[in-house]
Amino acid sequence: MIHPTAIIHPEAHVPAEVEVGAYSVIGAHVRIGQGSRIGPHVVIQGPAVIGERNRFFQFCSIGADPQDKKYRGEPESWLEIGSDNTVREYVSINRGTAGGGGKTVIGDHNWIMAGAHIAHDCRVGNHTVFANHATLAGHVSIEDYVTLGGLTGVHQFCRVGPYSFTAISSVIVKDVPPYIRVANKGKGKSNNTARPTGLNLEGLQRASFDPATIKLLRRAYKIVYRDGLRLQQALVELEALAPESEAVDLLKTFIAASERGIVR
Repeated sequence: MIHPTAIIHPEAHVPAEVEVGAYSVIGAHVRIGQGSRIGPHVVIQGPAVIGERNRFFQFCSIGADPQDKKYRGEPESWLEIGSDNTVREYVSINRGTAGGGGKTVIGDHNWIMAGAHIAHDCRVGNHTVFANHATLAGHVSIEDYVTLGGLTGVHQFCRVGPYSFTAISSVIVKDVPPYIRVANKGKGKSNNTARPTGLNLEGLQRASFDPATIKLLRRAYKIVYRDGLRLQQALVELEALAPESEAVDLLKTFIAASERGIVR
């Protein structure tokens, strides 16, 4: 299961059931769960805890030092990855920093495509899709069932809410609320960052949201983006609608908690 050219540090924990390909390097303080498959030429550095049944394709860099000038080698720098994730070629995932909570955390069942980058102190939920070269700056939160289109770039400290979708080459500089679809709308200074383009209907239907919930989310989207209301006025309207749907309540709560403001 372990290729003879692979280098595994004696302080790494790699069960016999883990497959490690040619010329891969597993560093100290790395724990890898059973059933994982490490391709050739993969580098995994610690401290890092990686769950079960993950697959890392060739030329990944996992758990390297954070790309943060404030980092000085402090021990409060970890990477945690859950189970059943697919991490494709040339993906880079950095550990956390003491100033950002100490951890970069990836959940379960994520599909991370070639060339994607997840920076220090990010939090990625479950069942997300990172298309090719999607990139997160530090301290970004990506919640469950998010799809990031290819070449999407997310500014530091932004949050991307569950079931949202970003089109190819989206530039995210504010929070993306749950359930919506965003895209860069055109050329020029006023259009070079992502704007809302509607509900992520395809994603909601694939996730088996019932028609009644989708109808209420359409109303909520209209309140926030189409009725010409100030954001605080829109939140009052959402407050009245929220008891009819947990999804609307989540949307309202996300917007109310936003510190950077939302795409609008």
